Amino acid sequence: MSDSVVIRVENVSKRYMVGHLSNRPAGHDTLRDALARHARRFARKAGDFARGRNIIDGDSVEEFWALKDVSFELNRGEVLGIVGSNGAGKSTLLKVLSRITEPTVGRIEIDGRVASLLEVGTGFHPELSGRENIFLNGAILGMTRTEIRSQFDDIVEFAGVERFLDTPVKRYSSGMQVRLAFAVAAHLRSEILIVDEVLAVGDGEFQKKCLGKMGDVARSGRTVLLVSHNLGSLRSLCSQGILLNEGRLITEGRILNVLKAYSTKNQLNSRTYPADSVVRRVAVHQDKDKIVLELEYAELQGKLTIPGFGFIIHDTDGRPILGHNPMLEQRNLNAKWTGKGIVKAIVTSPQLLDGVYTVSVFFGDSYSTIFRDPNCLTISISGSADSIYQLAPEQVGPIYPECRYEFIPLEVEADAVSLSTSDL
Repeated sequence: MSDSVVIRVENVSKRYMVGHLSNRPAGHDTLRDALARHARRFARKAGDFARGRNIIDGDSVEEFWALKDVSFELNRGEVLGIVGSNGAGKSTLLKVLSRITEPTVGRIEIDGRVASLLEVGTGFHPELSGRENIFLNGAILGMTRTEIRSQFDDIVEFAGVERFLDTPVKRYSSGMQVRLAFAVAAHLRSEILIVDEVLAVGDGEFQKKCLGKMGDVARSGRTVLLVSHNLGSLRSLCSQGILLNEGRLITEGRILNVLKAYSTKNQLNSRTYPADSVVRRVAVHQDKDKIVLELEYAELQGKLTIPGFGFIIHDTDGRPILGHNPMLEQRNLNAKWTGKGIVKAIVTSPQLLDGVYTVSVFFGDSYSTIFRDPNCLTISISGSADSIYQLAPEQVGPIYPECRYEFIPLEVEADAVSLSTSDL
């Protein structure tokens, strides 16, 4: 391995064996069937044990490849962003690189000490105090006691756990654990830092603090691997990127090119429905500083009393970020809601960070639901502002921004009727 390359991954694959229970109708399982089934299961487990394989429970076993033939190199001082949909293999790759699990096939070369933050409490002993765990983690990373002491005060201050420093970690909340774990991983002098999307556990203020620290780490010349659904953060922190899909490496290279490929792959900004459906088409797109949702409907005469076209935009973790669900008054719609038409919901200055979002759509009134699709569309936001709608800890549900509606009848030549939420 050359002096500049600190991580080399060569044709790495990771296989898991997944057990399945057979579907058996209730009340139709005889004693003979049960004995035969248990005998087959025992014979299979005995064979696996004799061959040194993992023993998997279930009537049948299926191979699942979480990673398949992944290869890439990372140079010293580079920051690599790893993106992909849920189940793409991102976390498995980090576990393999962190030596938590071994690859089934392939080879990995790492030059340097590795600090990993993959799950809340990773590397912590629950019975030890926060103070003791700081020294334990440092020792695991190969640090001397003097090196750990030199960073101890900074770690404690960053984590904000001074009052609970001598309390067992098992008494910490998940937020306190992730704060301390990140502080240890980021401050101790490992050459390579591996971070999964655990920072979402923290509140908005701590996430912002972590991103600032990650920027400092990146500029210090340390090598970083980062998994995140926050594409804006990846764009600002990372120089390189890889895109995973179903365990395979799809794209690698400059982070902007990788993020563009990821957004394009995940975007579904228009969907059509059968001709006999009341809703014919739903679409969403970004227009400069606006998000426009459009729904085409047909034959609504007498179906709705106080009609409403609502939506909620979710992040990649499924959390509702913003939305609107007005029950529009019939007097504001006149006769233009009947027959066929198009209704548009226009959100100005949505302030969403760059990334891919899922849009759920509702169409109906307070008495009945004409149409509902919780995973109707996805939209890729790019070139947005630096701020984002954040949910307060005590808040339930999305934030409702200012939204303007336009109604366009399709059977009558008429100008669009424009409504604002301030008119409702």
